[in-house]
Amino acid sequence: MGYAQLVIGPAGSGKSTYCSSLYQHCETTRRTIHIVNLDPAAENFDYPVAMDIRELISLDDVMEELGLGPNGGLMYCMEHLEENLDDWLTEELENYLDDDYLVFDCPGQIELFSHVPVLKNFVEHLRRKNFNVCVVYLLDSQFITDVTKFISGCMASLSAMVQLELPHVNILSKMDLVTNKKEVENYLNPEPQLLLAELNQRMAPQFQKLNKSLIEVLVERHALCYVLFNDQYSLSFCSIQYILSQIDNCIQYGEDADVKVKDFDQDEED
Repeated sequence: MGYAQLVIGPAGSGKSTYCSSLYQHCETTRRTIHIVNLDPAAENFDYPVAMDIRELISLDDVMEELGLGPNGGLMYCMEHLEENLDDWLTEELENYLDDDYLVFDCPGQIELFSHVPVLKNFVEHLRRKNFNVCVVYLLDSQFITDVTKFISGCMASLSAMVQLELPHVNILSKMDLVTNKKEVENYLNPEPQLLLAELNQRMAPQFQKLNKSLIEVLVERHALCYVLFNDQYSLSFCSIQYILSQIDNCIQYGEDADVKVKDFDQDEED
């Protein structure tokens, strides 16, 4: 059985930085992971790339040959990947053992994990290849500055959860750039009634029933929660270790591992 993380989130949310921090952490702890680039527009990496979609198709080539813009070209590339799951991806996965750990760094186009079925079909292909998959959804913590943005970010994450139907670990990234961390922390375990009152103050009266339903789903029913991630390497070791343990628990990593027992030769007594 293989294990995989699908790292998604809006553009600029810190997905590649997370992958870089994760690789550094695993290298420090002598744990092996393989990071896969699924972004056909990516150029520079702070980590070795095990598999690269650009070997299959390049965004620059698509834009030049088909005359598409950046967003249309990227969607074309991802649809081309979907068409080649049984060929290119299957052949690439054959290079890895049953217990290997893959991390897929995905593009930031939100439609890929909200309603377009490309990533959903990609995940189903991985599961047919006997991979346990967990989604890691990153959201820029600077985005969570008031209740309306908090609800918007939660709904985007919830839409990915519904679309992909996988275990999710939701991360607030770039905490080192937040000037008032208490404002963000207030949304980690919010009081439903206070949140609802604040939301009603910010929106027109006709939305009060909608606001109540949103608070019930997101907060009272605990539909999702966030883990904080500090991008500064000196401060990220503990946070990345905690995040990794949460993900490992979701995909049952290491539960089937054999116990390694070292044999010691006993000295014969005269």
